[in-house]
Amino acid sequence: MKKFVDISMPLENEVISDPAGFRPKITYFKHNETIHQITSFFPGLKKEDLPDGEGWAIEHVSLITHNGTHLDAPYHFHSTMDKGKPAITIDEVPLEWCFQPGVKLDFRHFPNGYVIQKKDVEDELKRIDHKIKPFEIVLVNTKAGSRYGHEDYVSSGCGMGRDATLYLLEQGVKLTGTDAWSWDAPFEHTKDKFEKTKDASLIWEGHKAGKEIGYCHLEKLHNLEVLPSKGFTVSCFPVKIKGASAGWTRAVAILEN
Repeated sequence: MKKFVDISMPLENEVISDPAGFRPKITYFKHNETIHQITSFFPGLKKEDLPDGEGWAIEHVSLITHNGTHLDAPYHFHSTMDKGKPAITIDEVPLEWCFQPGVKLDFRHFPNGYVIQKKDVEDELKRIDHKIKPFEIVLVNTKAGSRYGHEDYVSSGCGMGRDATLYLLEQGVKLTGTDAWSWDAPFEHTKDKFEKTKDASLIWEGHKAGKEIGYCHLEKLHNLEVLPSKGFTVSCFPVKIKGASAGWTRAVAILEN
């Protein structure tokens, strides 16, 4: 018997899951508001001709490809990947990357803004007694997961640094994920470091690792705290958008009971 765990967050208007200017907007139309949409297709049709005088329910959604739980393609990170090859877009991501055994790294003990290093990954893998295998999907559980639905969600959680990301990619990982807003540390923390050091390499360092080795990652996952460290499969096929940098996904973890 399989158990399915929804590790996606919903698209909704009320919850602050993106910075101002990047949030989704959903307009809902109820059954009594859409009669004219149906009658326009059928001349002579009247409201009273329809069962209970109802039309259909429909929604108008205004989104960017990075709203909600989504899969980032290498093209999002840089124009090239694998040290000079054109970066692939979301419609070019191999489907086999998106359905693989999963591994969860628990980094909830690290403070907001902390940048995960290679040693942190090695220590966690040692703790859970696991050796990374090619194509495994590595999910990172951060403090941000517990802040979903709160105003500080976007600024919460730790982020994956360049060396930590490359450490996974060098072992054949092609797809990773986080319950935070970004694979990297929240921008407000990186901003403080940049103001002090003027070191631009600190900005988006985990993402930019894809310039060296192409990979995808999931952002804004949910419910990672209920998953075991291993022994599950992740399904995260993205919506196919031609030439896009990302695609929304209903990410699901599948556990064998």
